[in-house]
Amino acid sequence: MALRLVQVNFKARDDSALGRFWAQALDWGVSSEGPGVTNVEPVDFAYPDPVAVCVDVVTVPVPETVQYRVHLDLATTSAAHQAELIARLKDLGATPADVGQEDVPWTVLADPEGNVFCVLEPREVYRDTGPIATVVVDCADPRAMARFWGGAMDWTVHEVTDDHARLRSARGVGPYLEFLRTPDERTWWNRVHLDVAPYLGDDQEMEVARLRALGATDADVGQGDVPWNVLADPEGNEFCVLTPR
Repeated sequence: MALRLVQVNFKARDDSALGRFWAQALDWGVSSEGPGVTNVEPVDFAYPDPVAVCVDVVTVPVPETVQYRVHLDLATTSAAHQAELIARLKDLGATPADVGQEDVPWTVLADPEGNVFCVLEPREVYRDTGPIATVVVDCADPRAMARFWGGAMDWTVHEVTDDHARLRSARGVGPYLEFLRTPDERTWWNRVHLDVAPYLGDDQEMEVARLRALGATDADVGQGDVPWNVLADPEGNEFCVLTPR
């Protein structure tokens, strides 16, 4: 048994507006599975192809007030592409953001609701990822996080050091999932989180039990009676285990 990374989930004040921003930023399409939810995915995307990790934007009443531990890094293919993408994102409503990055070759921006993301300079490792180069999770112990998430999902661990860990779909396509060591202690709930799902035919509750054995714990974010399970990884980052699909 194993799980697949389905999507990155953004909580928003206005799912429709923020969804449109990310659809235009990534040159993807939008749809909706119901009120208060905007789904952003590549045009003609055939789920569950790991060539893309999609974005779900969900309206919640709580405004953005904290620095997130999960963010997206966008890929570029040349210096000209990086400059063009930054300009286009600003036209769409992104603003420069200062997270203490100082003099770096990438640009840090915030989307219209304040979610920080990076536009990377061209890097060979991300040449074939699509518009999202990597989903980045700040953490205290990348090695421990790689052990947990490598055991949780059917993704391959490509690199592990004391400061950084990198995973990718076993098919070698789509974006990476990376864990970056940071000194900050987590004291808040994430407004950006990961959604994972079992394969069709697998048992959701058995997968949840397996995750608990790996070190996950149950989490209550006010979800109420829902068909998915909310858990937290060993560093307290909430994530959702969706129904098999």
